[in-house]
Amino acid sequence: THTHTHTHTHTHTHREREFYPSTVEHGFPHQPSALSYSPTLQLLAIGTRSGAIKLYGAPGVEFMGLHDENAAVTQVHFLPHQVELVTLLDDNSLHMWTLRAHKGLSELLEIGRFTLTGPPGLTAVTQYKYITLFSSTNQLCAHCLSAYRSIMRLMSCLQSFCCVSRVYPHSPVSSSVPDDYIGRRNLEHVEALQENPVNPNQVVIGYGRGLMVIWDVEKQCQLESVWWTEDGSYILSSHSDGSYCRWMVGGEDVNEEEEKSDIPYGEDKEALTFLFTVRPPFLLFSGGMPRASYGDRHCITVIHSKTHVALDFTSRIIDFFAIRDGPQYTGRQRDPSALVVLVEEELVVIDLQTEGWPVIQTPYLVPLHSSAITCSHHVSAIPLKLWERVIAAGDLQKTHYSKKPWPITGGQNMAPDPPQRDLLLTGHEDGTVRFWDASGVCLYPMYKLSTAGVFHTDADPNDNMNQGTEGEWPPFRKVGCFDPYSDDPRLGIQKIHLCKYSGYLTVAGTAGQILVLELNDEAAEQTVEAKVVDLLQGQEGFRWKGHTRLDVREEPVLFPPGFQPFSLVQCQPPAVVTALTLHSEWKLVAFGTSHGFGLYDYQQKNTVLIKCTLNPSDQLAMEGPLSRVKSIKKSLRQSFRRIRRSRVSLRKHHVNNAAKLQEANARLEAELAEMELAPVQRKIEARSSDDSFTGLVRTLYFADSFLSDSSHNTPSLWAGTNGGCVFAYMLRLPPVEHRADEPITAQPAKEIQLMHRAPVVGIVVLDGHGAPSPEPLEVAHDLARSPDMQGSHHLLVISEEQFKVFTLPKVSAKMKLKLTATDGSRVRRVGVAWFGSSRSEDYGESGLVVLTNQGDLHVVSLPTVKMQVQYPCIRREDVSGIASCVFTKHGQGFYLISPSEFERFSLSTRHVVEPRCLVEVPLHSGLSNQHRPKHDGAHRMQVNVSGSSKSKKQHHT
Repeated sequence: THTHTHTHTHTHTHREREFYPSTVEHGFPHQPSALSYSPTLQLLAIGTRSGAIKLYGAPGVEFMGLHDENAAVTQVHFLPHQVELVTLLDDNSLHMWTLRAHKGLSELLEIGRFTLTGPPGLTAVTQYKYITLFSSTNQLCAHCLSAYRSIMRLMSCLQSFCCVSRVYPHSPVSSSVPDDYIGRRNLEHVEALQENPVNPNQVVIGYGRGLMVIWDVEKQCQLESVWWTEDGSYILSSHSDGSYCRWMVGGEDVNEEEEKSDIPYGEDKEALTFLFTVRPPFLLFSGGMPRASYGDRHCITVIHSKTHVALDFTSRIIDFFAIRDGPQYTGRQRDPSALVVLVEEELVVIDLQTEGWPVIQTPYLVPLHSSAITCSHHVSAIPLKLWERVIAAGDLQKTHYSKKPWPITGGQNMAPDPPQRDLLLTGHEDGTVRFWDASGVCLYPMYKLSTAGVFHTDADPNDNMNQGTEGEWPPFRKVGCFDPYSDDPRLGIQKIHLCKYSGYLTVAGTAGQILVLELNDEAAEQTVEAKVVDLLQGQEGFRWKGHTRLDVREEPVLFPPGFQPFSLVQCQPPAVVTALTLHSEWKLVAFGTSHGFGLYDYQQKNTVLIKCTLNPSDQLAMEGPLSRVKSIKKSLRQSFRRIRRSRVSLRKHHVNNAAKLQEANARLEAELAEMELAPVQRKIEARSSDDSFTGLVRTLYFADSFLSDSSHNTPSLWAGTNGGCVFAYMLRLPPVEHRADEPITAQPAKEIQLMHRAPVVGIVVLDGHGAPSPEPLEVAHDLARSPDMQGSHHLLVISEEQFKVFTLPKVSAKMKLKLTATDGSRVRRVGVAWFGSSRSEDYGESGLVVLTNQGDLHVVSLPTVKMQVQYPCIRREDVSGIASCVFTKHGQGFYLISPSEFERFSLSTRHVVEPRCLVEVPLHSGLSNQHRPKHDGAHRMQVNVSGSSKSKKQHHT
């Protein structure tokens, strides 16, 4: 329930490492279910189906709480002029939270709870069919339709969060309604229940058959005449036939124009659900679309004067509200400045003050999964020049966004400025690579690179169907960036490597394509020629059964400013690229698939090396990743893709997709359990050479070390396979003055076969001081010391089961650490990190960071290869999270906790990114009820009355 949780564990050495299990979450909350906004605190709250509650204010102001109950959050309400909020779960439990200040920072704490109970013998789920919450200055009120057909009003004292109830049955209501509604069980189904925002004793009850009753809670009677206020003199009701009505509530001298009704989009329409006004003539509502043609659209209609727009969103609408500028509660209504819409897959904010109503760029809650994430790559300490060039390229892509600042500004960000500039690159199923500012709490989108333009693809003919044309009715306008569809699954990005010093980028995809790109500040038109590399090397008896390669455009392509491709390698067979590395100083790219690996000189655009690693008995490797794949990551992506497709198919056929989605998720869980959660291995067992995918290349590594003798160092390439084999090649690079003319040659130098044939997941060369080799160009930029070439070098080979150190150049075993034999774990992810001391700026150590299939994090010392610390991090059942983990160079890490959210953790005491923010108690304005505004995030006129016998489930706030 805290914004973060710290587990302080000190080793008995000077290393002083501490583990921060969860420092911050990036991205969009998975399965949001409730929305609220506090105008006084200027904070946004989102509840999820998994029981999480998340608060957002100004960029960097974030809080997260988790209910103990495994239940969905159905409603969230801020208490006016307080720092408290109340959540309602679908198990009928109420929870009160507060933002409590501690040592100058606020933390979100749960301070009270109780469950609404009914008559004996009824379960919590069936006791109340409908609950709605209201809050006022000194009490919280809830109205419930109970299972025994009466309405209960609950008033909770904010100090003790205890409950006092009043019950008023249906019978008095029944005596006051028209004869047509008596005896038909019409009063069982309540569609909406809303208090008068200026008089909490007056309640509007909307029944499913179109009956609407105004009820006086204190007098226990139906009101015959009441005049709410000048600002609250009418009620809006929405109906299942797509219409809405405005009802005047007046005295005996009421005029004939008391009722106004309208069907915005004609007859035979879907139900018009959420509806409210913000300072007329602004009218906002969702639904009401023609069933036959647009019943699958997710729309909010905004009507202002003569402007009428149907905002077409990318997924189901959860809730929405309007924000007003200026001081709160000034006693007058103000025009709205922004419309905030929470849909199932993203948060969209519309600028209502700028012509055209453009979208405001969100600084957080960005849908990372706009297209499904397929891989990630983190780059630490980006040089300022490269950073500014990436930002400039990204700004050219954001011209359609509003220039208005982010309208949600609550709280104060107390965190210091990030010590460095970090980039997180995510590869996606649609062939895009997205650049994110990962320096601080907010994962901000900087730039998007698309690789689809290099190839011929079958573009979706419906891409522009939602754009709308002049005179079209309804007047659709597509908003939002969530787009789960891919023109071609072969475009999916599988591996990324960026050199932060040279600006060279290489990306590899599902169909064996490897692109080399260079950052250019100007647009350029150029042809990208493909260099085909046959990894089978003419071996007979193999026939590729998978997908074909992508067709490269032969004509010149105009590439916008940013990263532009200038070289393309196409593997044959066109299998998924499983390993990729770039050496920008040598201008070389190494790549590997399930069939072998190659080395490409992107300066001369020439292939240097091709090595086939395919086992003669491995026919499975020839079937292709889209037909049958054992890889965990790819199976997960395909399973998520099936779920998304089922959503699309169900939406198109107007079928309730909840049951089928649940079934698809169950199938996914079963697949994962069968695929990964085998009995824990307690000893290292030798694997058969006939195992499938033994030739799959898992890791590639460049190093300048000793391979032939101990006196002459030489550039080298190392490759590790799934069958426990390590290949080493000596590279001969021509002098700098002849680099563009003379070819690079590669000569086989070493080959290591691990005894137990465990997959090789990492290779590291350690210099004479036991330090890992620096990055390319790092020494040239005076950011690292040159590797020690006087002492003997060592080779560290990390397999799934052990860490083994060999001497170079003799390649004789020196020491090892058997992970699997110790605790039954297997290595899933590994990275080298620099752990800087939090007490001394001048001291630090290199260590090996390891994630196992049990979800545990280990830090292994270098070069002694001894276990330092171990922490649980990810649930062992979360196979997708483990498969998605990426480490940083400074002891942090990211992994996906859902398709749309990264969890960030830190093993370093110096590099910790976490929300540090303060929300102060607002000054109470002391306004009386008649000056309290009628509409805000908590008090919103939203009366839904069904106009037909077929009621439709509504989402209430």
